[in-house]
Amino acid sequence: MTKITGNQDFLEFAYQLYHTMQANEINLVYEGVVTQEITRTFTAMTEKNMAKIEESNQVQRKVFNVMVECLQNISKHADPMSDDENEEHRGIVLVSHGQECYNVITGNVVKREKKEKLEKSLEYINSLDKEGLSALYKQQIKEGRISEKGGAGLGFIDIAKKSGNKIDYQFKDLTDDLCFFIIITTISRN
Repeated sequence: MTKITGNQDFLEFAYQLYHTMQANEINLVYEGVVTQEITRTFTAMTEKNMAKIEESNQVQRKVFNVMVECLQNISKHADPMSDDENEEHRGIVLVSHGQECYNVITGNVVKREKKEKLEKSLEYINSLDKEGLSALYKQQIKEGRISEKGGAGLGFIDIAKKSGNKIDYQFKDLTDDLCFFIIITTISRN
């Protein structure tokens, strides 16, 4: 067996990551290709953690539903970093919880040309109250067209409905053509 000699910088990074995760109460983190299998595994791990701390069934369902929607968003809509359209859909997913809430944080690469449409959609969804979200959801089910990626435009609406909170988001520039799209969804524990 070969002895692994660690790079001091990497060991420091690993320690800082651990410390940051502890300080921010991050329970689960994943970076990579998002598939149905990853979605099942990640949601099962989250459910197990919530059951262990005896979280209410209602909160568990909300966290589970939001997480599934967010993961599906990555698997269907993440863009590749290169020009290779066959490149797998990668993203990052974090779940944290504190005394008052859970946060489901996802991030993935999107083409810059999608940024304005995403911002308009999220701003509109965030401007609606509970009744407005329900009406928009029903309207989208009736009128929504299935996209070439299999979505009917319900994901963000469902995330806002299930969480009961506004969707926080941000875009970070990567290249002239690409952005990193981050979504933070908060689910109250009360």
